[in-house]
Formats: sequence, C-alpha cells, structure tokens
Amino acid sequence: MTAKKMNSLQAVNSALAQAMAEDDKVLVLGEDVADREGGGVTGATAGLSTRFGDDRVKSTPISEQAIIGAAIGAALAGYKPVAEIMLMNFTTVAMDMIFNHAAKLRFMSGGQSTVPITIRTLTGAGWQTAGQHADHLEGWFAHTAGIKVVAPSTPADYKGLLLSCIQDPDPCIFIESAGSLFIPGEVDEVATPIPLGKARIVQEGSDITIVSWSSQLLRCQAALPALAEAGISVELVDLRTVSPWDREAVLASVAKTGRALVVHEAVRDFGPGGEIASTIAEELFGQLKAPVRRLGAPKSPVPFAKVLEDAYIVSPERVAEAVKALMA
Repeated sequence: MTAKKMNSLQAVNSALAQAMAEDDKVLVLGEDVADREGGGVTGATAGLSTRFGDDRVKSTPISEQAIIGAAIGAALAGYKPVAEIMLMNFTTVAMDMIFNHAAKLRFMSGGQSTVPITIRTLTGAGWQTAGQHADHLEGWFAHTAGIKVVAPSTPADYKGLLLSCIQDPDPCIFIESAGSLFIPGEVDEVATPIPLGKARIVQEGSDITIVSWSSQLLRCQAALPALAEAGISVELVDLRTVSPWDREAVLASVAKTGRALVVHEAVRDFGPGGEIASTIAEELFGQLKAPVRRLGAPKSPVPFAKVLEDAYIVSPERVAEAVKALMA
C-alpha cells in the first residue's frame, strides 16, 4: 500500500476523492465547494468537481438549512451526500434539519428510512475568529440520539474516519478542528476505513490515563515530554469518535492506571468530559486512586483578544499541572 505525506485538509480531499471514485452515489454539496468557486473555503474539495462533474459536486447558496435539507432528501433517495457547513457555529442555523429530521427519521419510520449523510464542519480556537466561528460544539450533537460525532486529530485518521462516516447508514458530524489541519503525516493513498467508536492508544503508560480528541489531543501530546521528565508514565487515549465513544478502551486503560484526566477544547461545564468522567466513576469507583478530573474551556464565548484566547484554550502546561496534581 502506497503512503504519501499530507496534512489533514489534503487527507479530507483524498478521502472524498476515494469515496467518490468507489461509489457514484457519493455526492458533495456546500457553499463554494465546486472548482469554479474555489473548491471550498479551505480548498478541501478542490479538484473534485473537475474530476467527478458538477452533478456530483454542487455549490449551494448561503443557506445551511437548505444544504442539510437537500442532503437529507438525497439520502432518502439512495445517495450518500457529504454536506459542508463551513463553520461549526453555523450548524445552529440548520439545527431543525439535523436534530428533528436527520437524526430522527430512522426512529420515526420504524427503521425503514435511513439518512446516510455526513456533515463536515470546521471549528477551533487559536485563530482569532472569535465567538461566532470557533466553538467546539460536539457535546450538543453527542447528546442527540441518532447522530454519530467524529473528531479526528491526525491526517490518517481524517481520511480513514471520513471514509467510515460516508459509508455509515446514519448521520455523522465530522469535526475538522483548525489546530490539527496543517500538521503533516503519512496517509495511505488508498486507505481502509477506520471503524467509528474505536479509540487509539497514542502512548501506553502505567500511572495515569489522559483521554482527549481533536486538536486538544495534540496539546496533550505536547505535555508528555515534561511529564516523562517528572517520572510520570502517561497513557494517552485519542477517543477519535465522541459518540459513540469507546467505553471499553477507556475503562480498560483507567482500570490499569487508576487515574483519569479528560481534556477537551469544548466548554468544560456540561461538556462531553462530564459523561466520560461519570462513567469512569460509576464503573471503576473502587479501583480509582484519585478523583477523575476534567479540563475544558471556561463557560464563555471564544474571545477575540489574543491574550484572552490563549487563556481560553487548555494549554500543555495546564495539562501537565493537572496530571501532577492527580499524582500528588
């Protein structure tokens, strides 16, 4: 199998091209996704309309509700649409379509109708795009029955997980986080789909488990050298899929280490870390050596001012401090 170095945006483009070449039912739609409009605001769909035609790659008006509505209709007609909502905050404009229709049609039809749509959407703090463009909202969608939520951190995972989303019979939210988009890695030119709901052990360890995903996983990785220097053996788990999350892998890791820290870029209050922490506490209460701890953003919109935005994001230094506190 031939591998090529690419960043995560290029991996998304490669996944879409592979999926479209393998299955003519795969469609792409969204604002400016066709080549005559630039191939997407980030270039993630560049070249696809030229290669596969305007009937399969459709630029749409600036109407998120119409984009998702059209994707749902196409899915019900037997297609596998990949809809691009430029920024995750803009999914709020299409929440009725996502929450009341895409997520529920399987249940309301007694399983007779499935909605195999993939919604790609970009977000992430650190770029001074501020409160209406940078929120990590995976907790909203993870709370919704009928939707899968995927948050990759490496180029290979971007490609393999997107391929799985496109093949999945249910709606998938595919989160492209700005902090992870431009870091290169080896990616198979013809990749195998990575199963949804399966975590990846980034580093094995024996003292404490850190659970994270998306761009925040990379900040946790940056904390590892300092923790190793302090003599702390960390097991780092990349959740990859926020819903359904890999309970088996997380619980097995924490059962081994006895300590757990959950770290995400989303706001800490009522965030997905609460669900993971409470599950660990319920299942492993008698085996824990310390209380489960969570790190996340403060309950605030993402600030524009750089000094405030930097303070908003959970830094590698804060991860290291939290781990040391749990080890004390």
